Amino acid sequence: MRRRRLFLLASFVLAVLVSAAGVALAQPSLDEQQTVQAQEQQQASLLDDKEGVIDTAGEAHAEHDEQHGGQQGHLPPRRKDIRVVGKAAIDSPVEGRVSDVGVFGNYAYLGAFNEPDCQRGGVYVFNTKDPTSPRQVNFIEAAPGSYVGEGVQVVYVTTPKFDGDLLIHNNEICSDDPAAEGGVSLYDVSDPRNEEKLASGVGDEDPEAAAGTGAHQVHSAFAWDVGRKAYAALVDDEEGADLDIMDITDPRAPKLIAEYDLNERFPQIVQEDLGTAESFLHDMVVKKIDGRWVMSASYWDGGYVTLDVTDPTNATYLADSDFKNPDPEAKESGLTVAPEGNAHQSEFSLKNNFIVAADEDFSPYSVEARNTTDDAEFDATQGSDTPQVDADRSLEGQTVFVGRACTTDTAVPAGDGSQVAVVERGVCGFTEKVQNVENAGGYAGVIVMNREGPDACSDLLNMDVQGTIPALFVGRDTGFAFFDAAYDEDACRVGDGTAQAPIEVGTTGDTVSVRAVFDGWGYAHLFRNGEGKLRELDTYAIPEAHDERFAEGFGDLSIHETAMSGERNDLAYLSYYSGGFRVAKIQNGNLREVGSYVSRGGNNFWGVQTFGKNGKEYVAASDRDYGLYVFEYTGPR
Repeated sequence: MRRRRLFLLASFVLAVLVSAAGVALAQPSLDEQQTVQAQEQQQASLLDDKEGVIDTAGEAHAEHDEQHGGQQGHLPPRRKDIRVVGKAAIDSPVEGRVSDVGVFGNYAYLGAFNEPDCQRGGVYVFNTKDPTSPRQVNFIEAAPGSYVGEGVQVVYVTTPKFDGDLLIHNNEICSDDPAAEGGVSLYDVSDPRNEEKLASGVGDEDPEAAAGTGAHQVHSAFAWDVGRKAYAALVDDEEGADLDIMDITDPRAPKLIAEYDLNERFPQIVQEDLGTAESFLHDMVVKKIDGRWVMSASYWDGGYVTLDVTDPTNATYLADSDFKNPDPEAKESGLTVAPEGNAHQSEFSLKNNFIVAADEDFSPYSVEARNTTDDAEFDATQGSDTPQVDADRSLEGQTVFVGRACTTDTAVPAGDGSQVAVVERGVCGFTEKVQNVENAGGYAGVIVMNREGPDACSDLLNMDVQGTIPALFVGRDTGFAFFDAAYDEDACRVGDGTAQAPIEVGTTGDTVSVRAVFDGWGYAHLFRNGEGKLRELDTYAIPEAHDERFAEGFGDLSIHETAMSGERNDLAYLSYYSGGFRVAKIQNGNLREVGSYVSRGGNNFWGVQTFGKNGKEYVAASDRDYGLYVFEYTGPR
């Protein structure tokens, strides 16, 4: 069983103080602005192979707000020390269609996501020789039923087996098409207009699958050339050993050479005070630093982890980060909330003494849950595709134990109209449990408590679940406490997950109250690179990200990625979804915003990558709903 938790987006302005940066930035006045209708957040419905546990990088990306275009649903236009050098739409633009961006030589490569309806995934190729006039020149199609997300990269590989420009992209599966592929695909793009496929759908294969047909779905990929050898790191979406490394010295015959579960290999990365001992790999980069190859792995609730992968078959620990509690960026805005984790992506600075990292968070609300009978708080996570406890909805009622609530179990008794059903995890999926509670009627919401087992008990997880009433997940200890049942954590941990709670179906318990607490969107971290525990120097968020007035109706105001300047050690370029494109400067140990851009019709930026041309540094950014932007920072140098 995989062990994880997630988590699981104008002409009138007023000046507000950016606490992290210490400068005043323009921000819209809600009193003067016309009413904006919030779009309901959608969550991905990629069920876990057993029950709907969100525990991989692929599942962590929700079908979030894509409010783009027109004059509503996004921040007002802005531009500060940013020049739009050029831009170009993909052929047939569709909202949510574009994913990552990579740049190599005179070309930019944009991933094609699974919108709409899992059609035509792959990689768009743009000629950027003239950055003022980029144009699409090719489309490299992925396998049917597969799409490309975080992992789009081209690297020059020169080994005894291959000499040329190598494109690697990840493959995620979005349909049951038998031709769909997981793993990664490799192409010779020495001529980007006429690619040569070298390998397709290669990766960690299930032992029972036929050779070449069972590669695990991959969320991101990163390749590097060390001379006579070349390697690629993959985010394996289908097992706990989710850092896979392949030898791609011969890209026509890649070989899996190592698999790592960093939670088990390096237990010092686990941060218990986040409410879970579980985390997963989302993204990674590898760079040669002081003669050794160093990986920065973004390990969600495990933080940012640096590894020496000079010998990829024996990765060794260098450092990792902890999330400060209470959340430091929220605290600067007057909010006292726990950190959510969500280590999404990171890069080393030019001189490698800094790491700037992106902490992605699509939900600006967390839940504050209380057992009002016992006057005790408890930890809980919300289901994905069920009504959310938010600023407009709370949940309160007496608990009723209804068993496992599977179709094959004892029927769920009807509630009295205001009660909260407490369900035990196990046997069937979360959606089936919630639907059976709904069918019984009389319940204001559902709380699922964890089962027994070494990967369960008091641990939390996030549920991929559908329903029409709020659904939350709690630890087994919390569920037992609702009914004053004796609980033993050690005994629970040695269980095999089959034992049912010693509580009779229909038993009423304590009253619970759950309300939403605004905790802001995702933001950037600045770390001093080193060994042991990384020292966090500062955090940065756009001002609207920690202003509750912007919690709904303005798109996703979370950071997605960061790209470090290739010319200056103190500049970071940030893609900020609907928050636009931002530039931050490292100054006296702080991250200070020095440039910003939001188009008149709004933006939805995903990827960001620097490149040089004609003695200047440019930044390529991928807009999910449009295509390619090319920026130049024009501020003080």
